[in-house]
This record gives sequence, structure tokens and C-alpha cells, in this order.
Amino acid sequence: MEEIGKKTETTISENDCNEEQRAKIDVWRYIFGFTEMAVLKCSIELGIAEAMEAYGRAGISLSELATALNCSSSYLYRIIRFLVHLKFFKEKCSSATNGTKLYTLTPLGGLLMKQGERGMAALVLLETSPFMLAPWHALSNRIRHNDRPAFEAAHGEDIWGFAAENPNHSKLINEAMACDARIVVPAIINGCADEFDGVESVVDVGGGDGTTLGMLVKASLGSKASISIFPTLCPLHQRETAWSISEETCSKLYHRPMPPF
Repeated sequence: MEEIGKKTETTISENDCNEEQRAKIDVWRYIFGFTEMAVLKCSIELGIAEAMEAYGRAGISLSELATALNCSSSYLYRIIRFLVHLKFFKEKCSSATNGTKLYTLTPLGGLLMKQGERGMAALVLLETSPFMLAPWHALSNRIRHNDRPAFEAAHGEDIWGFAAENPNHSKLINEAMACDARIVVPAIINGCADEFDGVESVVDVGGGDGTTLGMLVKASLGSKASISIFPTLCPLHQRETAWSISEETCSKLYHRPMPPF
């Protein structure tokens, strides 16, 4: 029994030690948790996914990629290696090129494209922008003092007022929302088309550049379609639809009594 007790104590001690070591590893992971986000943003800004896509399934070497992107191959390799580890890119060796490493996009890496139906680069660029990260630094004040929303605390106004005064940020919001729409709306069309039966008019309030409404119209969901939007957030020539109504008209529609069921 004494021997069993000693073994049990040793096991508990080892478990405690392993848990402590695991905790140290985890805390370093949390400390540098921003790294993945920063590397993704870097990859999108450099256009790595587009360069790989241009070479197709054959793959592209590091030197070819560095030349295409006009950047340092040694620094670029660090980014590529990190994204290979995260499974955005695939690394392979080719006997035809004397063992030179070649890189291709994985399905996950394809989501880093700036263009195309599947590209989610705009969402990454929006959420990693300094303007969108700043509110996170005001989170403790929001909780401690029940302060105004974190975005307002950081920028002095809400996100829509800020976008109205900052065209570049407004453009980024619209691109990100259009990106989201290209992913979400097809699921709505495929799974909920019956919900639009009998609908004669569809109004997208605050519809950005009209991507959502345009997709619904192309799917023939609603015989009439219109978009209500803040003109300062998305000028008319940037919209993807030709239908629009004023904010005043939209407000009147909202205040109409609901028809009986």
C-alpha cells in the first residue's frame, strides 16, 4: 500500500508539473495571439494569394514569388512558412525542379483572394484596420464605467458617422459587407427562396453598394427592388443596383402600420 501511495503522489506531482508547463505555453500563445491576424493582413496586402493563383496547381517557387511581389525572399519566406503551418498554403518539392520547394493555395488560402466569389480579404482588412482595432483598447473602460460604446469612445462618434467623414474607411466597410453578402446571400437564396413567394417589393436599408439586393434581384426574388442608403457612405456610381429610395421615404415605410396576418 505504501508503494502504491508513493506512485500516486509521483503521478499527481507529474500532472501538476505538466499542467504548469502547459499553462506557460498557453500564456505565450495568448500574448502573441495577434501574430496570426498580422500575418494574414500582410499576406493580403502583398497579394501572395493572387500571385500563387496565377501560377496554378504547378506551384510557384520562393524566388519566383519574391520577384512577382518585388520583395525580399528571406523576409517573405518567414511569412510563407507561417502560413504553410496554418494550412493557408501547401509546400511541396518537385523532382522536375531539383527539389526546389513550390507553393500552392489550399482551399483556405483561396479565401485570402481580394477578388472572386469566395474571397474574404476585404473582411480581414476591415477588422485589422487601426480604426476597428482601436475600440478593443477601450473595452475595459466600457465594462468598468458603463461608458459609451467602445467605438464611440475611441473615435468620438459611432461607426456610421465616422464612415461618413472618412471615405476610405467607408469604402472598406462596403467592400467587407459585399464580401459577406457574397457568402451569406447564396445560402439564403438556396435555402429560403420559398419565403419570398408573394413578395412584390424588397427594400435593403443601409444596403452598402447593393450587392445583396443585386443578388436577390438576379435570383428573381421580388419583382421590385429598391435600396435605401446614406449617400455619403456609398455614392450612386459605386452601387451595383440601379434602384434607390431616399432615407425620408424609407422612414415613412417603417412607420406604416403592419398589415394583419
